[in-house]
Amino acid sequence: MITIIAAAGENNSLGKDNNLVWHLPDDFKRFKELTSGNHILMGRKTFETFPKPLPNRTHLIITRQNDYSVPEKCFTFDSIQSALDEVLEFSDKDIWIIGGGEIYKQSMGIADRIELTRVHSDFEADTFFPEIGEEWKLVSEEYHPADERHKHDFSYLTYERA
Repeated sequence: MITIIAAAGENNSLGKDNNLVWHLPDDFKRFKELTSGNHILMGRKTFETFPKPLPNRTHLIITRQNDYSVPEKCFTFDSIQSALDEVLEFSDKDIWIIGGGEIYKQSMGIADRIELTRVHSDFEADTFFPEIGEEWKLVSEEYHPADERHKHDFSYLTYERA
């Protein structure tokens, strides 16, 4: 299964200056629960936002840099397709596409599912999630109001290819 996982504002904002523009602890926890034990596929810039590789996940990093050096359990590829070709041949683990904006855009045609945390505010951003088209069907929605730990209302939305 290939799943896109993202958090985006109402205006599809993802982040600014390679940082998220909100803090949602429950969403971070959900991300960890869903992706642990699997492959996470991302662009180089997204990978570089981590202080170190995320535990219990195999990192698939898309980069045009031929000599890009990565730690153990991290692998580089020159395209999403080359990563998928290699991983799907040798592994039965799920692949979670975790960003950034261009990787999401390129993945919309190949993913089976989207797990989107919709943050119910508009944010100033320089990176955006692509529009979710008619080829996707909303199959699950779970609303969470703002509280002392979460400044913004948000919803977990699950889409499957129609």
